[in-house]
Amino acid sequence: MAQGSNNNDAFLGSAEQFMQTGQNMMQQFMDYLGKAGPQVGATPAAADPQALTALQKQFMDQQMSLWQAVLGKQPGQEPAFKVMPEPGDRRFSAPEWHESPIYNYMHQAYLLNTQYLKQMVEVIPAEDAKSKERMRFLARQMADAMAPSNFAATNPEFIKLALETKGQSITDGINNLIKDFEKGRISMTDESVFEVGQNIATTEGAVVYENDLMQLIQYSPLTPKVATRPLVVVPPCINKFYIMDLQPDNSLIRFMVDQGNTVFLVSWRNPSEAHGQVGWDDYLENGPIAALHVAQEITKVKQVNALGFCVGGTILTSALAVLKQRGEDPVASLTLLTTLLDFSDTGEIGLFIDEKGVSAREGTIGKGGLLPARDLQNTFSFLRANDLVWNYVTGNYLKGEKPKAFDLLYWNSDSTNLPGPFACWYMRNMYLENNLCVPGKLAMCGEKVDLGKLDMPVYLLATREDHIVPWQSAYQSTRILGGNVRFVLGASGHIAGVINPVSKNKRSYWVNDDVKIEAESWLTAAEEKKGSWWADWADWLKPLSGEQRAPRKPGNTKYKPIEPAPGRYVKERAV
Repeated sequence: MAQGSNNNDAFLGSAEQFMQTGQNMMQQFMDYLGKAGPQVGATPAAADPQALTALQKQFMDQQMSLWQAVLGKQPGQEPAFKVMPEPGDRRFSAPEWHESPIYNYMHQAYLLNTQYLKQMVEVIPAEDAKSKERMRFLARQMADAMAPSNFAATNPEFIKLALETKGQSITDGINNLIKDFEKGRISMTDESVFEVGQNIATTEGAVVYENDLMQLIQYSPLTPKVATRPLVVVPPCINKFYIMDLQPDNSLIRFMVDQGNTVFLVSWRNPSEAHGQVGWDDYLENGPIAALHVAQEITKVKQVNALGFCVGGTILTSALAVLKQRGEDPVASLTLLTTLLDFSDTGEIGLFIDEKGVSAREGTIGKGGLLPARDLQNTFSFLRANDLVWNYVTGNYLKGEKPKAFDLLYWNSDSTNLPGPFACWYMRNMYLENNLCVPGKLAMCGEKVDLGKLDMPVYLLATREDHIVPWQSAYQSTRILGGNVRFVLGASGHIAGVINPVSKNKRSYWVNDDVKIEAESWLTAAEEKKGSWWADWADWLKPLSGEQRAPRKPGNTKYKPIEPAPGRYVKERAV
């Protein structure tokens, strides 16, 4: 009886401790907002005291209900009160979190504390919608960092594994931590398994042109006949292009070639200090504009088809607007994948960009220098911190595990620098001031541009769970471009929604020919189709690709092959 009483006392002490943790978490957040209110856009002092009191009472009642439910739980019975993680949250799925009453209570109390913090954010007034989103983001980062799964003393999986391995898992975790310190980043995959050009980015072709910013790859034909009109692909310059050419069975590039297209692709260089003065106009002139002209010359056609992915789509569309002002019309059709042209709502990425921050960067790297790859990678990782940060902290360092080999995560770790002038111009004119979608507002390459003058057929793909390019924002391009637009909404997110091979028949996509209605109305009336959008796009592109002809090897007498694909530029890693 005395032993049971001691256990109850200890458990009650744990309950009181976690109630206090929730209160402390809230107080720390309130203190932060009190100090940083002007920057965050929050006014915690103006919060409704009655709402705060009601929220606090609800929190205390829930914590007490949880404590009583866990303490009184009988074997084989469901507890009277249970806190469930959000869908997709796997941090507490291991049996160790549920077998012990202490850890069972601990992780549920944490989930309650997190709910409390999120509800507190909704009670605190904000200056505007962006300020409220910034508060939500900060609250989520704080809650994610304080999860009991992140710490050795409060993670039962760590303790069990350490005992089973007689401490070897702890040694392995320390060694993993030291290695990652030396690399300056968290390891997400076994990088020794992959090599660009050997087992990823293996679609055959040749570099047929290069300048100081990019190499142009022409891929070798895979069909007995090819379309007369080639396809020029402009990937994002903030990542390596081979996200589109990982393995043969999930390569979007190989799929394009398999469809009978002569495919050219821009492989951006990973900028070094020598490129510290490169600006937006340089990327337009030496990227898509150069690529389009070379592709025209090699294939001897007046017009090509063009495709841009993410910021590559923004760069490509800008370049086409410049060429339009110059009297050139080199593109018969335009495909944009998860691309922003209207930056009025940029999702959580926009929370990192404000006047103060952009002005500071303009005063430093905007005059020459680099935006380091590490800064970009950290920004994108913390948009999904539990999946791309804390998951590897617990796996690599607490459990001493070696990350599994995964091609997409290898690509994710192979980041790129950005030239400072380019990055600053992009942040100010797109994210901060949203100038691109305003006719005649921007001058690029000496030309005032109007995207509405681009009247070619357009295929727009957005993805429903995209946290980088919100699909509703991508949909706004239907109001900006002047040609007939087909808008397609894919399932999943920014990468998985795009790299969705036809052969795997996974996920789905939505179609609706009426793009004159608002975004949510479009989705309500849209038809869901099972499988990949790739097949839909191929059917759309085929009648725009011209007659069939015999294939030719990459290059010609003027543009002779320089080296085999994927070329040396994509192999340059950021330092």
